[in-house]
Amino acid sequence: MEDRPLADLFEPADRARWLGLVEGALKGADFEKTLVSRTSDGLRIEPLYPAAEPAVQPVRAPGPWRIAQRVDHPDPAAAGAQALTDLEGGADALVLAFSGALGARGYGLTARTVEDLDAALKGVMLPLVAVRVDAGAGALEAATLMRDLAARRGEDLSAYELDLGIDPVGTLAATGSLGAVWGEIAERLAAAVSELEAAGFRGRALLADGRPYHEAGAGEAAELGAVLATAVAYLRALEAAGHDLATARDRISVLLVADADEFVTVAKFRAMRRLWARVEQACGLDPKPLTLHAETAWRMMTRRDPFVNILRGGMAAAAAGMGGADAVAVLPYTAALGLPDAFARRVARNAQVILIEESHLARVSDPAAGAGGFEALTAGLAEAAWEAFQAIEAEGGIVASLSVGKLQRRIETAREVRAKAVATLAEPLTGASAFPNLAERPVAVLDVARVTAGPASNFGSGSAVACDALPSQRLAEPFEALRDASDAALAKTGRRPAVFLANLGPIAVFNARATFAANAFAAGGIEALTNQGFSDPQALAEAFRASGATLACICSSDKIYAEQAVEAARALKAAGAETVYLAGRPGDLADPLKAAGVHAFLYAGGDLLAFLNEALRAALRAPPRAA
Repeated sequence: MEDRPLADLFEPADRARWLGLVEGALKGADFEKTLVSRTSDGLRIEPLYPAAEPAVQPVRAPGPWRIAQRVDHPDPAAAGAQALTDLEGGADALVLAFSGALGARGYGLTARTVEDLDAALKGVMLPLVAVRVDAGAGALEAATLMRDLAARRGEDLSAYELDLGIDPVGTLAATGSLGAVWGEIAERLAAAVSELEAAGFRGRALLADGRPYHEAGAGEAAELGAVLATAVAYLRALEAAGHDLATARDRISVLLVADADEFVTVAKFRAMRRLWARVEQACGLDPKPLTLHAETAWRMMTRRDPFVNILRGGMAAAAAGMGGADAVAVLPYTAALGLPDAFARRVARNAQVILIEESHLARVSDPAAGAGGFEALTAGLAEAAWEAFQAIEAEGGIVASLSVGKLQRRIETAREVRAKAVATLAEPLTGASAFPNLAERPVAVLDVARVTAGPASNFGSGSAVACDALPSQRLAEPFEALRDASDAALAKTGRRPAVFLANLGPIAVFNARATFAANAFAAGGIEALTNQGFSDPQALAEAFRASGATLACICSSDKIYAEQAVEAARALKAAGAETVYLAGRPGDLADPLKAAGVHAFLYAGGDLLAFLNEALRAALRAPPRAA
């Protein structure tokens, strides 16, 4: 008997052998369409990659990433209590989300004096934790408060691991206006940094924030390009005012959005570090580790079935950490519903505690190194992002590009493509457009009123920079609007809009399409009334009358459609159905079915959102009939 490893007894595997086996499994299906996917920027994702030679990759400093928790309660005392609970529970970084900032999501800390800020951070030993300020247009005011707080406490500002989050470009992109022309703003930024340095500040003052672009629908390359262009604009502003480039780059940090697509998110964070190193080298500097923040994506959050947000946030946090983020903030799973309570905050915090302490994801500085898929996507994304950056630079820089709307138009195109993918379920949203639950129970949020306004821009005064503001949109909003209309009808009439599933034949025949139809209609808030199936058109008509519904959807196999669908449609119309649908593509039966009264066809790949908008209008237009 041969004493060899088992693997040696088999013919070596190679791509040619694998492709031969794949062709047999595909049975004539197109390889590209079936197995090759693409990112939103059009980058290829192959089904299989060989091992790659690890590329030289800037990485996070040794050790785990920081677990950042938001301080966003409008009341300083309540905010302070939340902060202490989070720090005691495992967080080691805080995000001070001031009211009026994009990241405050309609709430936010309302500290306007150093006394307020001191109350919000009562008991927090600031030299022991990292702090990122998220104050939007009020960033310079917030920076002054942080400086004054250190003086009030008798602490050295240089001892703080502090990121002030000053980002006028991000404010311009998100709000469409600034209080001055860019030249004045650039001078004020440089002066503010000088004043802070004189007070002992050694942290990051300026932030290149990717959230405005991501929330507006930008792809990964566009987000990276905009962030890189913003960071370069700040670098130029500091250099023009006499700041040494080596020191100036130490005053800049980056925030990227972490999405639930772990493959792309890991590559995006790795690509950002490569891109910044390339800028440093172009400036004649030896690359240093970039301070890279992460926040989980607002646009992926849903108000329906919000518990799925726990999975989304956990996956996004894992991807950001593995991609090299220095600090990760996870949006609590109820953030789209209101101000999260203690439980939601705890879940957000513990997701990262588990990733670091139990899953040990931070033990390796760059776990994607050498993985063919990650290396290929990182390289492709870095190249596409550099091209996006060059396009912005050719337009005069990020401020000029925003001012004339060129960057907005490119993002708008990407947003429309993604909206179509969401509408057709090419990009399904669990709990909203896929697997909805009409009987879900409400979840708790804090009973706190939204903060109606934040501070006015304090970046300058005079002739202001203006542009078209980028929208902040969650992907699930169109489907949630349908569900809201359904809830309103339920509250008013005691009954949801409903569709009668006209199931033909035995359950084994109609079940697949009936299940598909029930889930599809539920995504629009329309309750599906099902049954055991019918073979007699008259029995079908009587059951429809008894249901009280005004809509009906015929469900069965293509074979039974050919035999019974036309007659079933006529029977349903005769029984009073306002609108009749059929689940599946009609094929050659399209004209006979339409003549018999079928209004539209429900099938995979169609525009489900448009279909549901019309179906819900039809259901609400015709009140339920008496059963």
